[in-house]
Amino acid sequence: MKIAVWVWLGALALAQPRATVVPNLDAAKWIHDSKDGSDSVVLHEDPKTGAMDLLVRYPAGHKLKPHSHRANERLILLEGKLSAQLGDASEVTISPGGLFIAPAGQTHRIACISGARCAFYIAWDGK
Repeated sequence: MKIAVWVWLGALALAQPRATVVPNLDAAKWIHDSKDGSDSVVLHEDPKTGAMDLLVRYPAGHKLKPHSHRANERLILLEGKLSAQLGDASEVTISPGGLFIAPAGQTHRIACISGARCAFYIAWDGK
């Protein structure tokens, strides 16, 4: 009986949202992707819905091809300058503190247009 209770409590603890604190970008535990030169930190992931919150860094000049997601995407730029385009709308430049939202299913693209890397917070809704 005691073992079953501990297993249940352990499963409950894993299912609960965990607090994540990143006091500054240098303190984050970055994971490097050698394919595209990006770095990322998963801040939160909901295995049931697929919702995610991440910190992402791209090197200067990095471009993402037009793409879409099944979930809404929210991006807040922390460092650098991004060029962003949503569908056929005009391209816009995003500066630190700027926000970009791409609704689910909407084609969009971003590019790091600054001379230094771009760092941003990005989040996707769940299913």
